Amino acid sequence: MTSLAIIWYSRTGGSRQLAQAACDAAREAGEIDVLFLAAEDASSQDLLDADGYLFACPENLAAIAGVMKAFFDRTYYDVLGKIEGRPYAAMICAGSDGENARAQLERICTGWRLKRVADTPIINVAAQTKEEILAEKTIGETGLSKVRELGATLAAGLEMGVF
Repeated sequence: MTSLAIIWYSRTGGSRQLAQAACDAAREAGEIDVLFLAAEDASSQDLLDADGYLFACPENLAAIAGVMKAFFDRTYYDVLGKIEGRPYAAMICAGSDGENARAQLERICTGWRLKRVADTPIINVAAQTKEEILAEKTIGETGLSKVRELGATLAAGLEMGVF
């Protein structure tokens, strides 16, 4: 069976909500196996076993969050040259901008020679103060709708073999 690995990290809940919404939509959209993997638990073997990927993480100090970066650091060379051409999509939960985090994540995927099949949405939670940044996040329906569509599109495309 075709499989989609959703690999995510979240410190304050925003990216987890995005990943979960995309996961739910992917499971409803097609007859594929959808794996929901926290970045700290995901392995090189998980990447090798999956047919496509959806990465979700927060921006932290204008970069992808450290735990997500550690996932890429830990798995990068083990799968280099072994997952080329596989489809991926990504999403960023940001406090204000998210552009550098998106660029960093997409550059890593380009190094793996993955095929980006959708634009990477940045869901901005407008957290500017220390208290807002550290608070548990609640993602609104507009953001959740965007990532549901992303998850469903990726799943349907994998199932139909168009990616």
